[in-house]
Formats: sequence, structure tokens, C-alpha cells
Amino acid sequence: MSSPEAATATTVVGAATSGEPTRRGGGLASLLASETATLFRRWRTWAMLAALALIPILIAVAIRLAGPSSPGRGPAFLDQVAGNGLFVGVTALVVATPLFLPLTIAVVSGDAIAGEASFGTLRYLLIAPAGRLRLLSVKYVVAAVFCAAAALTVIAVGTLIGWTLFPIGPVTLLSGGEISVGEGVLRLLAIGAYVAVSMLGLSAIGLFASTLTVVPVGAMAATAILAVVAQIIGAIPQLEWAHPFLFTDRWFDFADLLRSPPSWESFGDNAMLQAAWIALFGGLAAWRFATRDILS
Repeated sequence: MSSPEAATATTVVGAATSGEPTRRGGGLASLLASETATLFRRWRTWAMLAALALIPILIAVAIRLAGPSSPGRGPAFLDQVAGNGLFVGVTALVVATPLFLPLTIAVVSGDAIAGEASFGTLRYLLIAPAGRLRLLSVKYVVAAVFCAAAALTVIAVGTLIGWTLFPIGPVTLLSGGEISVGEGVLRLLAIGAYVAVSMLGLSAIGLFASTLTVVPVGAMAATAILAVVAQIIGAIPQLEWAHPFLFTDRWFDFADLLRSPPSWESFGDNAMLQAAWIALFGGLAAWRFATRDILS
């Protein structure tokens, strides 16, 4: 094997056979660092981040070449981009949140356990860290790190390309006031954090799906499909009673952070909603993984 998974397995097997203490006791930080490094050594991870980075680039270039959009047409904030490049990042998040971000999150979380099983490295990972729940927790934290990296990529690239192609100035808020460029950048980072938190419930669903199979593609597809289904349900008025319980229900409430003063209530409500989904599917994943026969 020449893949990162094989390298991880070799390291773990060596640690297990030599009785390396750092992997058996107090090795949680070491395991987390190793798994995070493994994720960001993969070309697939960087390809997904590059695809997300293309979204703000395409939006900015299209507006630069074709001219500003008419108010009310296209995604939210699109008509603001030509006047202030800081809106490129926000517009890109509006475009990315329904499909592209969930798709990348589904790939990372769906591969977390199933990927190790398919490569035959899962048994070796369980030997050295000495605990299924510890490994599962680390896998989830790594998926959460990717959520933050994905949202930050869209915001950072959007801000840079917006700064390059359009004028930058005070940000006009939804409530009518203005804030400085510096405060506008801080609001963008807060919106990025909001979107990252929004993806945590989906990550827990993907992790649970990953414990059900040894075929990573199946877990990835199931997670991505559930994200789409939840959004479809959220768009049907006849199912309005179910909307508050959907993990997608508050995905777009980050616009409240562009008011004066910013409304943090939406951030808190979204965090509580995602925490409920994390508790539910994290618990199911822990139960499934703790009782699973590890044959791979």
C-alpha cells in the first residue's frame, strides 16, 4: 500500500507491536493530529477545497465581465458585489450551502470509518488508540475541522478575489447602516463560522452512515441524498410542522449577522439545532461502532 491510509496502518501496527506508550495512554492529541494530517495530505481533500474556491472566483469573474446584476435576480447579495467586493464571499456561501458544501462534507464524514474498513486499516487503528469511542470521536472532530476549512476557503477566496476585481468600502447592512471594512471582514468570518456550525449535524449523519458499511461511496451518497431530501422537505409548505426539526432549517439565517446590531440569536438557535442532531446521530454511531464486528 502506498496511500496515506496504508502509511497510517504501518505506523499504528509498529506502535502496537513495540508497545509504544504514546499511542496507548494519553495519545488522544497524537491520534487527532495524525488523523487531521492524513485528511489534509489527501489530494481529494485539496481537490474539494479547490472546487469550493472556484465558486467565488466564477461569481466575481462573471460579474466583472458581464456587469452588475439587477436587484432581486440571482442569489442573495449578488447585486451588491459590483459595488463592494466584500459581498463576493457571502454570495458564494449562498450558492455553495445548498449542494456543494454538503457534498464535500458527505465525502469526508462518509469516508471516516468506512474508508478505513475498505482499506483494511480499521483493526490496526483500534489496536493502538485502545478504544472505539476514542477513534470515533477523533474522526468526528476531524470532519468538523474540514467543515471549518471548507467555509473559510469560500470566505477567504471570495474576499481576495472581490478585493482584486471590485472596489472595497464600508459595508451597507440589511438594516440600512454602514460598518467599516475591518468590521465587515469580521462579520464575514462570523458568517463563515455560522456555516461551519450548520454542517456539523450533517457530519454526524455521515459518520453514522460510515459505521453501517465498508463501502465509503455508499455512506457518502446516502449522506448527500439526505441533505437534499431535507431541503426539499423544507421547501414544502404542507410539511411546515416538520421544518423546525430539520438540520437544514437554519442554514441561511446567517443574514442576521449583517444587521445592526448583529442578531446572535439565530447563531445560538442554529447551534442548538445542530447539537441535537449531533447527539442523536453521534449516539447512534457510537452504539453501532461499539457493537460492530471489526473484520477489516
